[in-house]
Amino acid sequence: MFDGFVDEVNITVEAGDGGDGAVSFHREKYVAAGGPDGGDGGKGGDIVFLVDDNLNTLVDFRYQRKFKAERGENGSGNRRFGRSAPDLIVRVPRGTVVSERESGRIVADMSGSEPVIIARGGRGGRGNAHFATPTRQIPRFAKPGFKGQKLDLHLELKLLADVGLVGFPNVGKSTLISVVSAAKPKIANYHFTTLIPNLGVVKIAEGSSFVMADIPGLIEGASEGVGLGHEFLRHVERCRLILHIVDVSGSEGRDPISDFEIINRELRNFSEELAGAPQIVAANKCDMADEEQIGEFRKYIEEKGLPFFAISAATTQGTAELVSFAYKKLKDLPPLKVFEAEPEPLWQEADSAKDGFKITVEDGVYFVEADWLEGVLRMADMDDYESLQHFQLVLRSSGIIDELERLGISEGDTVSVCGFEFDYVR
Repeated sequence: MFDGFVDEVNITVEAGDGGDGAVSFHREKYVAAGGPDGGDGGKGGDIVFLVDDNLNTLVDFRYQRKFKAERGENGSGNRRFGRSAPDLIVRVPRGTVVSERESGRIVADMSGSEPVIIARGGRGGRGNAHFATPTRQIPRFAKPGFKGQKLDLHLELKLLADVGLVGFPNVGKSTLISVVSAAKPKIANYHFTTLIPNLGVVKIAEGSSFVMADIPGLIEGASEGVGLGHEFLRHVERCRLILHIVDVSGSEGRDPISDFEIINRELRNFSEELAGAPQIVAANKCDMADEEQIGEFRKYIEEKGLPFFAISAATTQGTAELVSFAYKKLKDLPPLKVFEAEPEPLWQEADSAKDGFKITVEDGVYFVEADWLEGVLRMADMDDYESLQHFQLVLRSSGIIDELERLGISEGDTVSVCGFEFDYVR
């Protein structure tokens, strides 16, 4: 975007595939029949997102769009398991919302400090040691590793700030945040001095503070893509409290009341929820305005039931009272908005219809193979009754059970679904 600030980007992540299981037979002097001893493959690496507070932009993702974790190691003889691959850590700014590009499903809201697994690595394939039975004592096959999860993602940075400053360009937002916090934004007497959102911590007393965001100036039509401000409306979305800065002196040749109405219309056009957020109005540059201008604007705002403060950010007049009031107001407001992650669908009928499945019979075992089933198995917990019930429903709904019965499966026969084995029960 501007000055290296990027707050929206598309990337692809691919977790590591599981290692293949080994086909091996025990060889030892004086032991005639050692039996199968092929070990399992290792698990593929996960893709893990982690918040890094040293980052405040997604610009690094402009130069690297694809992230792929390592594959698990293959199994080997003597029942040796392959080594699992390390997870791939991807660092993102706090406040990054991760969603699937095609469906829009929210995968994670990176607002906390805990790492989040975004894509899971594939399980390792089982070695031939697992497939020995009284009737199949020399299994000459093993299973390949499961594929890692691959996702096309949309990353969107929505700043985490308690108070968001909104208003037209050059009304004094940057000056205000510079005098009430340690933030040092670029300040000059021309439109769109602020090209990136600035965050500042406003300290009220020892151990008492809140975060304020200086959002680049909005203009009429911003919600429809006019000017620069529309690019940053998403950063006000999480704010618990809006501090609306208006140039009460009319130094830019605009009318304060008209400015106030235009900005609120843009907020409403972007989001009704945002338009309904608590708002404080600060009439800035009051040192350049006469009492009549201030009084007229004060009357208009207070008739709307909104808190009103006459300030001069340049001289700090009224700024201490303003931030003190904002701090007290925040105590009565809900916490910062966090977007809930939506669970991944375990199975979609359209997927099985499109990709199908294949069943082969070998030594009395019914092998079911289907790429889409790997995803179902990856998400299922076979030790959980409800998860197991859902898995059985998938097999029935997709036509797999009907096909097994058509092939003559009997009670107690073994079914292997992508390496997971169970006894068939009618």
